[in-house]
Amino acid sequence: MTRFEELIGEIADFICGYPLFLLLIGGGLFLFVYSGMVSVRRLPDAIRELRRSRSDTSGGNISSAQALVSVVAATVGMGNIAGVAIALVMGGPGAVFWMWVSAVVGMSTKFHEGVLATKYKIFHSDGRAEGGTMHIIDRGLGRRAHWLAVTFAFAGMLGTLCIINANQLTEAVSTAWQTHLPLPSPLFGLDRESTLRLAIGLAIAVVVSLVTLGGIRRIASVAGWLVPFMVGLYFLLVAWIIVTHIDEVPGVFGRIFAEAFNLRAGWGALAGIAIIGARRAMLVNDAGVGTATIMHGASSNTAPEREGLIAMLGPAIDSGMVCTLTAVALLLCADFDTVEGVKGLQVAMDAFGRGVPWGEYLLLIIVTCFALSSMFSYSFYGTRCAAYLFGERRSRLYTFFFIATLVVFAVIPLGVAVGFCDLFYALMAFPTMITLLLMRKEVREIIKLKLDTKRNGQ
Repeated sequence: MTRFEELIGEIADFICGYPLFLLLIGGGLFLFVYSGMVSVRRLPDAIRELRRSRSDTSGGNISSAQALVSVVAATVGMGNIAGVAIALVMGGPGAVFWMWVSAVVGMSTKFHEGVLATKYKIFHSDGRAEGGTMHIIDRGLGRRAHWLAVTFAFAGMLGTLCIINANQLTEAVSTAWQTHLPLPSPLFGLDRESTLRLAIGLAIAVVVSLVTLGGIRRIASVAGWLVPFMVGLYFLLVAWIIVTHIDEVPGVFGRIFAEAFNLRAGWGALAGIAIIGARRAMLVNDAGVGTATIMHGASSNTAPEREGLIAMLGPAIDSGMVCTLTAVALLLCADFDTVEGVKGLQVAMDAFGRGVPWGEYLLLIIVTCFALSSMFSYSFYGTRCAAYLFGERRSRLYTFFFIATLVVFAVIPLGVAVGFCDLFYALMAFPTMITLLLMRKEVREIIKLKLDTKRNGQ
């Protein structure tokens, strides 16, 4: 297993290195400038549009607001806690700055995704809408680019299997269990700890199946009340840490900016920190990965510019707000000097335990909500990719496959989980970003015709 873990890590490091960094950050920055900084200029419009679209549903579809909440339910997940902790362990405080850069750039990228997903969505005979990168490619770029659509859909089936979420949630629950309760008797030839992780994985699979088997409407309904609860509670915990360590807060932000451009170890080290931050941000806000196109393509909205405005709020919430809260809390309370190897959630649990009374248990509740909400939305993403490749009837089998893998990934090592997740996310990102760059002119025309004209009163 050690050699296999190393091999997966080497492949992921190669694919997710400079090429992916340049594509996501460089390509996203180009779209940001080319669109006239749409994510900055149109932020007030996006907030107004979100209020307008809350009840805009029809048939079996969801509203644009529900699509955003469902996307945030997926992205505001384990990556916002475990992912940020991993970034700090691997890249230090400077990695946080590059996560912010990715958030600003990602808002523009998400705008392009929302616009194109809506413009090229398809409608089934029952009125149900469906979209995604694969449909954008087929309908926007033509059959010659069909192989890109297939690549995205195949990677989407595997990249949305909630590898890190299942693994890290199991780790958190297992640690809390072993602190207060005895390990269960061994089963199926496993040791006692592996048996506990297997039981936790089975419990997670049962809960997820109760929601995901109900389809997109049930997923959106559950996300509608779960997301505000978990973000609100998380904000209160971090606020407690900040207030009780208020004298140290300026120093935390000083370290973030200082180490983001630290050249003491050379340009190679600076590039490494930037890549680590962007790579973890990719797993947090999904901008340029293409998963959000699937959810926004399922909304009842038929106005591309409106959906684009709402879509771009996602990175502002997850990478901009939630990840910053996590980073500040960890830099105030975590003990990074004693961390060995690649660790994520355990670092955060220890930090919140130091900073808040009963903090590790309150964080466990939040982590459970984060992880489950991600699983709900990602099951829909993977099912849509499977339906594109194998047809609607067979896609139902993928849902059961998705649920079964939650048990598998609950017991495998974290290194393998991180490598697999990064690898397939990269294979989704390449087709998505290439498509967005090739079709950028269509998006700019929509900005000029629909947004600029409206603002000028024409």
